[in-house]
Amino acid sequence: MALDDDIERVLWTEKQISERVSDLAFQISNDFRTQSSTPVFVGVATGACLFLADLVRKISLPLTVDFIRAESYGYGTESNGNPRVSLDFKIDVAGRHVILVEDIVDTGHTLSRLIAHLKTKGAYSVSVCTFLDKPSRRKVSINLVGEGKFYWGFECPDYFVVGYGMDFAELYRNLPYIGILKPELYK
Repeated sequence: MALDDDIERVLWTEKQISERVSDLAFQISNDFRTQSSTPVFVGVATGACLFLADLVRKISLPLTVDFIRAESYGYGTESNGNPRVSLDFKIDVAGRHVILVEDIVDTGHTLSRLIAHLKTKGAYSVSVCTFLDKPSRRKVSINLVGEGKFYWGFECPDYFVVGYGMDFAELYRNLPYIGILKPELYK
């Protein structure tokens, strides 16, 4: 099975991804350089794992890393609109700057749920760094905590995309690029 054969078109190449991740890391490093506490990077498993790994390796600050898992898609292509936290992080975030690292922000339901969860845990601020942003599909407003900022890699058109950690039915995460999955494979 050749995964590349299932891709209709590549949106962002491995080189473009690497360059954009470097830009984001530089921006975040500059924004958090003067903070007194070490920021906590919380990756949303499993889709953000590759992006998180590449991002934190390029951050020029001391940091800690943890993961949280939220489920809202199952094996489909549409969020169910009611995400739940199925695996919580272990680091105490009370009084700390948290940067929530997402693979893609679509409707905003999952992200809003995770920000609210971090707020209940006492995070001083919550920023978001998403690899892809789909503002055209947003259904809820994103309300950051404290002096939180919203960082994004690329604005994604309204296609179902896979690669660089993002999947369909747990496949395609290992593609080194972002591509549009052929619709006949999921419709």
